[in-house]
Amino acid sequence: MTQPICDGWLASARQCPSPNHNERPEDVRISLLVIHNISLPPEQYGTGYIESFFCNQLPAQDHPYFETIAGLRVSAHLLIDREGELVQFVALDRRAWHAGASEFQGRSECNDFSIGIELEGSDHIPYTPAQYERLAAVTGLLLSRYPELTPGRIVGHSDIAPGRKTDPGPAFDWAHYRSLLGVDRPL
Repeated sequence: MTQPICDGWLASARQCPSPNHNERPEDVRISLLVIHNISLPPEQYGTGYIESFFCNQLPAQDHPYFETIAGLRVSAHLLIDREGELVQFVALDRRAWHAGASEFQGRSECNDFSIGIELEGSDHIPYTPAQYERLAAVTGLLLSRYPELTPGRIVGHSDIAPGRKTDPGPAFDWAHYRSLLGVDRPL
C-alpha cells in the first residue's frame, strides 16, 4: 500500500520541485495551515506560469506584470489548480517561502511552522467545486498527520499578514470549506 505522505511528499500530488525553500528551525513543529490564492497573469487561469514562478523560471517578457515579480523568490508547499489538480513544490518538512512578514497568535515568521497551500484563483472570483474538494481532502490528511495542526489553526494569508495581503479573499467560502471538513464552527 502506498503511503499518503513519504519523505514530506504527497503521493497524490504531481511534483514540481522549487528551489525556494530551506530548513525549518530545530524543534519547530508544523502547527498552522495557510490558504493563499495566486493567478498569473492576475485573474487568468491555466497558463502554467505559477509553476514557472515558483521555480524561478517566469519569463518576464511574457506579460508586463511579470516584470514586477520576476526577481522574487517564493514558493508554497502545494498548489490546487482550477481543475483540482494538486501540485507540490516543497516537501512538507521543509520551510517554503509563502507567508512573508507574518504573525499568528503573537508568533512571527509563520513560514517556520506552517504549510502553505495556494489555490489558483483571485480574491473576487469564486473558487471551483474541484478545488474545495481537493483542499478538504488534503486538509484532512494534514490534520491527521500533524497533531498540532487543528481546525482552529487554519487561516487565510490575510489573517496572518493583515493590511499587506488579502488572499484568499471574499470569494473563498469558508463555511463551505468547514462543512467539507465536518467542522461546524468558524476556523
